[in-house]
Amino acid sequence: MPKTALNRNLHQAKNAKKDEFYTQLTDIENELKHYKAHFKNKVVYCNCDDPRMSNFFHYFSYNFEDLGLKKLITTCYQNQNRDLFSKHTSEQAIYLEYYGDKNNNKTPDVEEIGVQYLKGDGDFRSAESIALLQQADIVVTNPPFSLFREYVAQLIQYDKKFIILGNLNAITYKEIFPLIKKNKLWFGPSIHSGDREFGVPDNYPLKAAGYRIDENGRKFIRVKGVRWFTNLDHNKRHEDLILYKTYSEEDYPKYDNYDAINVDKTKEIPMDYKGAMGVPITFLDKYNPEQFEILGITSGRNELECVPIKRYKNPKQINKNGSVTNGSKANTRATILMKNEPSEIYYTADNVDGFLKILYARILIKNKRL
Repeated sequence: MPKTALNRNLHQAKNAKKDEFYTQLTDIENELKHYKAHFKNKVVYCNCDDPRMSNFFHYFSYNFEDLGLKKLITTCYQNQNRDLFSKHTSEQAIYLEYYGDKNNNKTPDVEEIGVQYLKGDGDFRSAESIALLQQADIVVTNPPFSLFREYVAQLIQYDKKFIILGNLNAITYKEIFPLIKKNKLWFGPSIHSGDREFGVPDNYPLKAAGYRIDENGRKFIRVKGVRWFTNLDHNKRHEDLILYKTYSEEDYPKYDNYDAINVDKTKEIPMDYKGAMGVPITFLDKYNPEQFEILGITSGRNELECVPIKRYKNPKQINKNGSVTNGSKANTRATILMKNEPSEIYYTADNVDGFLKILYARILIKNKRL
């Protein structure tokens, strides 16, 4: 095997291990209870799920009749096809098509499931998986975070409805943010501001602080900033955010490089400001498209439809110890100009008289009601 191909395969295997997160049943139940009306007479596809261990399969198979499903399909990638939470093992990718309870025992089992083998590796991008995807009405799963861009692009290409898990920071991707801006993608209703717990394989390296091993030796880790992404409507998406603060120049400084004011917390959005406002990306937890218009995101990249009004010349980063390093990051974020030299890391530039503080990505919005 050529060295480049070997390196690529090793990299893919490493990512596959990192992506083996098994979603907790309680998280699935808390989210999917909001979509019951959407599932009636629909084909649901879970294309990253071994049915012998997946809580997504567990949820849909046990609630098949109650939801009024037409069919449930699941597939799993060959490298993920190791049932780490039971005795099942397999070296070949599998799939199933489930049509509901056939023996009136209300307990789906392996025999009733009818697991079958795929010819290929079960990758969601394979021809076999795409053929199954084309049968589906709604896709529900926890896809590989490292392939989130490609995964969503495929769902959009085939015009599928979906409810999937992803990292909050995915909204800053150039492939994802335009979908949010155009109201083709939004967050699910079960907001979870803290960490989410996922099951992981036995050989998963437990390096993070947030992990545990249960009484049966199963490993779990806690992951920050995980959200449900969907294009299925839900009632919470149309609830107004209650605004109570009034605008003042002191409380809401204007960016130096964007024509907008800064709002540090979503709950502090002023109720009387008509112009553009930069809010944290967690604003999407409370976003009502009838209340606010999304203008863009402060990334410094033109493709995200939010062009800076100023580019910094020869920017420098001044570190806490006084050392100076490259400050190009100042052209990738919204900045606030300060007159006094701050004690934290700050930036300077040839075309700036003062000191710059850079902020993490801000979504620029306007209040539609003003």
